[in-house]
Amino acid sequence: MTGFPRIRALAERAILVEFADRPDETAGDRVARLDAALAAAPFPGFTEAVPAYVSLLVGFDPLVTDHAAAEAAVRAHLAKSAEGRPDGPEREVPACYDAAVAPDLAEVAARTGLAPETVVRLHLAGSYRVVMYGFAPGYAYLAGVPEALHLPRKPAALRDVPAGSVLIAGPQCLVSTLTMPTGWWIIGRSPARILTGDPRRPFLFDPGDRVRFRRIAAAELPA
Repeated sequence: MTGFPRIRALAERAILVEFADRPDETAGDRVARLDAALAAAPFPGFTEAVPAYVSLLVGFDPLVTDHAAAEAAVRAHLAKSAEGRPDGPEREVPACYDAAVAPDLAEVAARTGLAPETVVRLHLAGSYRVVMYGFAPGYAYLAGVPEALHLPRKPAALRDVPAGSVLIAGPQCLVSTLTMPTGWWIIGRSPARILTGDPRRPFLFDPGDRVRFRRIAAAELPA
């Protein structure tokens, strides 16, 4: 894409590396490759990398390095990065699609012109990848919802949506971790513990991980 990658300074301790100005699969792959490269070979003063759909925030210790050196290190990684996507491990996420925990499943079916069971089958067949965390603790945004299920967000959010809700909107999917409002479509419920409670690894997923949903019965959900 013309003019990319674009690198600019943010405050006194970070640079932002942008690969596109809108969500794009190729840009997402480049974000993942740079994130993996920095994790494998961090430059002096590197502190963290925070991936998003088309950009990577690269943090550094300003007592050790500066914007120019950080940018030079990033450009060196970009110059030698390989093509392809560095996929992480596959994580299995159980999900129940029974009507009692999937209040929007029937409407999603109606809006897409599909039977409810076809919606479930397509969602289970999706190839998902963790792109980023955002919005709320443990909210892992998954790319890869089958195109036949793409719907815009609802015009108004619903309050008090339970934690563990399986949500879709457009090409994105996530499993909620807190009871919160959402304007996404609620098509199931998962007992997966994405907030692990372990301070050494607080979230179940890492960006780049692949996710596969496995159907379970309502009896397998916590009471």
